[in-house]
Amino acid sequence: MRFLVRDRLLGFGDDYWIEDDQGRRVFLVDGKAMRLRDTFELKDTQGNVVIDIHQKMFALRDTMVIERGGGPLATIRRKRLSLLRNHYRVALADGSTELDVSGKILDREFAIEYDGELLAVVSRRWMHIRDTYGVDVVRDDADPALLIAVAVCVIHLAEKERGED
Repeated sequence: MRFLVRDRLLGFGDDYWIEDDQGRRVFLVDGKAMRLRDTFELKDTQGNVVIDIHQKMFALRDTMVIERGGGPLATIRRKRLSLLRNHYRVALADGSTELDVSGKILDREFAIEYDGELLAVVSRRWMHIRDTYGVDVVRDDADPALLIAVAVCVIHLAEKERGED
């Protein structure tokens, strides 16, 4: 499953549709402006909130939190000793599962893996539309909404670290 995501998705306060590779609307990104922390909701086509994403307040390192149904789903932060490539760790709420995100985050060329197994690839190479990147969910049993949210979060954190946001 491949999804098309507008590159400047995290212009908080902006709304944007994420489409599948057939051009059908799948998720609405509802940016929440005028908040103390970066916040947005990922909604389905009926307007139901699928995922809530916000920046964790009072964290030593920049951290994003993904929630579903009012409860925590994942926490994302930069891996400490990653000198050569952007590398992020996603700790799922179950406490034992971690996803690994690595690659050229700012270039929108990276992978999301679990225990060495590829879950999704994020790339601009497939896109013909300017300022758009693709999230290709490789595994059928993977959660597309979670993987899209992870991609958006690591891009936001990388841009913030570089001073773009």
